[in-house]
Amino acid sequence: MKHAPDITVILPAYNEAAAIETAVRDVAAYFAGRGMRYEIIVAADGDDGTRELVRRMAGADPAIQVFGRPGRAGKGLGIRDAVAIAEGAIIGYMDADNKVPVEEFEKLEPYLRAGYELATGSRAMSGSRIERRQPWYRRVGSKGFHLFMQTLVGLPGIHDSQCGFKFFRRDVAKRIFACQKIDGYMFDVEILALAQRMGYRIAQAPIRWRDDGDSRLELFKGNLQNVVDILRIRRSLRGVERCARTAAANV
Repeated sequence: MKHAPDITVILPAYNEAAAIETAVRDVAAYFAGRGMRYEIIVAADGDDGTRELVRRMAGADPAIQVFGRPGRAGKGLGIRDAVAIAEGAIIGYMDADNKVPVEEFEKLEPYLRAGYELATGSRAMSGSRIERRQPWYRRVGSKGFHLFMQTLVGLPGIHDSQCGFKFFRRDVAKRIFACQKIDGYMFDVEILALAQRMGYRIAQAPIRWRDDGDSRLELFKGNLQNVVDILRIRRSLRGVERCARTAAANV
């Protein structure tokens, strides 16, 4: 008899062939070492061979899955598709370039065990350890974005919406992502806003984080899209109650 995994970890990736093998092995080794049944889903867009690498790893470990597209479809879309097929009692995602080490899960797990529906890492709390900071212009931009986001969407009490290290109770992840629509980076804001509107409790914990110096991010074009997506989130939240009822009926 096949047992459902204790945890599903989703690794969104875009052209991460240089890092993905280490990330998958680290996640597998960590949870296996703790005696937990794991499932790893890699949502890999791009054309650098990332999916092919993971498929070879999946041949030796059936707990690993991979899918994706040749073009860049978006981190939010990849995670949404992965959540739809995830089977773990806990479902979460983390960056494939190990900005946050998988061991930091130990800081979030107690909250999930205590009944919180969602637990997220935060780089903005006392006790957070930033090993390599972003360039100054990204830090300034992040502060401006946070103010803009809070004004239009409102995430009271959330210190760091964009940390890519979040874990959910299975039923909660299924309900939230069934209502989630943003394909790009602002999906983090959307899922937190949906969680709050649905009445879920969100725990935050300080984590260890390091910038990877990713120069592929397009500052002007990307920030313009972020503004558009924040406006979309603001509008879509008006119908969250109806979507939540439908999602709950399908879980």
